[in-house]
Amino acid sequence: MTWLAGAAAVAALTFDVDAESPILAQGGHYAEHLTTMSHQSYGPDVGVPRILDLLDDLEVPATFFVPGWVAEQRPGLAANIVERGHEVAHHSYSHRPPTSLTGAEERNDFERALAVFESQGITVSGHRAALWEASPQTPGLVAEHGLLYDSSLMGDDRPYLLSAGGVVELPVHWSLDDWEQYAYLPAPQIGSVIESPRKVLELWKAELDGMRFYHCLFTLCLHPFLSGRPGRLLALRELIEYAQNRGDVEFARCRDLAVRASADDSVAVRPVSPVVVDPSVYP
Repeated sequence: MTWLAGAAAVAALTFDVDAESPILAQGGHYAEHLTTMSHQSYGPDVGVPRILDLLDDLEVPATFFVPGWVAEQRPGLAANIVERGHEVAHHSYSHRPPTSLTGAEERNDFERALAVFESQGITVSGHRAALWEASPQTPGLVAEHGLLYDSSLMGDDRPYLLSAGGVVELPVHWSLDDWEQYAYLPAPQIGSVIESPRKVLELWKAELDGMRFYHCLFTLCLHPFLSGRPGRLLALRELIEYAQNRGDVEFARCRDLAVRASADDSVAVRPVSPVVVDPSVYP
């Protein structure tokens, strides 16, 4: 497995800079909810600068998935991330999940985001579906527009190739997403329990150790409006330092990892065809 580059495991730190978009995707009227909007704007306005400083301090690279709408609303945000040595990747335009859109709507949303990044001089190499809800059409769009990788699916815990277009899949999992640990809003109703960062740190250390044993890809998905908060960011610092002190974990941008995986003959190829359903069994 040459994609590992001699490490026991590779860690991809990824940050979904969603800002207000996932809430507005549930209804434009939430723009009038000032507290909710401020909760979301904390991400790019406070969390991202703090995260960038942490990454500088620990000298680790990361990938930031940014919806086109967020990049459009905050000119200079994506460029600043790139200038700090990190990768910016495609995360839809509106943060509406592809599974909620028609084929034409998904294409328009996908291409609108690409146009935003092109207008800002940002080269994107990868994609992550909003809410990780890729549709059967999504991999084809990624391949058609020349992107190298996707990071939305859960078919493995190592990189694999999608049979449609040879796109590299950098798999994710709910256990490595801070949304399930920290997200809470009363309206729209999101989450019900806010976990302690100490408990989350214990979970992520255990997952990392398992992936070191089995030689896997540790794709951590974080949201700056959640993990950018002080106690949670200290837990992230401790996790990164824990990985660094193991001596066998490499941190890599998704783009760089995908390049290595695409050249590795040991990487599995997996189909992306929809499951065939018998309507007499599953109406």
